[in-house]
Amino acid sequence: MADCIFCKIAAGEIPSQKVYEDESVVAFKDLSPKAPVHVLIIPKKHIQSVAHFQAEDKDLAAHIFVDVVPKLADELKISSGGFRVVMNTGKNGGQTVHHLHVHLLGGRKMTWPPG
Repeated sequence: MADCIFCKIAAGEIPSQKVYEDESVVAFKDLSPKAPVHVLIIPKKHIQSVAHFQAEDKDLAAHIFVDVVPKLADELKISSGGFRVVMNTGKNGGQTVHHLHVHLLGGRKMTWPPG
């Protein structure tokens, strides 16, 4: 999508503090972190939100949650103490950028309810 900031980050048109990249996803530090570790994981393919996943996206979804999240949690040294994974969806869910993104947060004790 031409005006999507996350598409531009994924394409390398806008700089970011990347912590991971492969053929299908990019992960980078959040500009407004809510925890000592706060990384966003985005697909390079534009998908508006988790509500817009299609059957063809099953492998991508599995890759994010089976491969990328655990790998980054280990590399960022938050896996042993625990971490939070968040996906905001739509206006009432708190989604402000309409490109699917996964928040990986850790480095402190998380509280509940979150918002």
